[in-house]
Amino acid sequence: MKICVAGAYGAFGLKHLDALKNIEDVEVTSIMGPTETKIKALAAERRINHFSTSLENCIARDDVDAVILSTPTQLHANQAIACMDAGKHVLIEIPMADSLEDSMRVVKKHRETGLTCMAGQVRRFNPSHQWIKNKINLGELKLQQMDAQTYFFRRTNTNAKGQPRSWTDHLLWHHACHTVDLFQYQTGGKATQAFGLQGPIHSELGIAMDMTIGLKATDGAICTLSLSFNNDGPFGTFFRYICDKGTYIARYDDLFDGNNNQIDLTNVAVSSNGIELIDREFISAIKEGRTPNACVTDVISAMETLDKIERSIS
Repeated sequence: MKICVAGAYGAFGLKHLDALKNIEDVEVTSIMGPTETKIKALAAERRINHFSTSLENCIARDDVDAVILSTPTQLHANQAIACMDAGKHVLIEIPMADSLEDSMRVVKKHRETGLTCMAGQVRRFNPSHQWIKNKINLGELKLQQMDAQTYFFRRTNTNAKGQPRSWTDHLLWHHACHTVDLFQYQTGGKATQAFGLQGPIHSELGIAMDMTIGLKATDGAICTLSLSFNNDGPFGTFFRYICDKGTYIARYDDLFDGNNNQIDLTNVAVSSNGIELIDREFISAIKEGRTPNACVTDVISAMETLDKIERSIS
């Protein structure tokens, strides 16, 4: 399997490059980034033969079977469609788009081409959340409430590495997308109720810096999500699962019980790295000709819920 990573020198592009090194029978044959000096240096460092500042150049190549898009959110829909038009399978880093309309365009193209098109809903693949999902599927746990906190200190356009970037992040269409999709995934269906509240709009960035979201599942389980770009402290997203038989706290790939005792996740998956696991699913689904977990046709329900929340805010 020959892969192109677009947005390769960004925070998550590098995570995908590291993850792909651990997967057998995979070769990164092309990388793309908007600044030539940076992408050239990365290609030399990683010993990757082809690099370009143009995605079109990358997807025109015969030695590219599939593309991982780790590019700015606002570009995702058009780039994903371009990849599929070029006959390439595509994994779109979260979110697949920043509107329901663009998300539906991606789904439509996927259905037209029949190519694998997967959304980067990595929370489905983190071993911590997989452990909870497995218990729910076995009937050993029932989710009663999910409390999630997504906190950053990001009053300028910076990425997860603290480096400056040209595009603006979004609490709803990016960060809330993780939790909305995860809650629906864990409860087995689209939220029956969804609403949001947001704080003041930042004068320069043009986005809300604080937000609260509420969700309710068909079975009565609820979710409360607090998001902020104003939090001065450790950044990241932390989930508390309050269940009928125990409370569990998920911190990315690690899981703890309600008393902060760590739970052994050794046998949950072949890796303890959620990014590697999502890349493995993408590649396996292509090879096996099957629908992947987090196919855009499944994730579209989360985008519909985000659209509903956005309309409740405005």
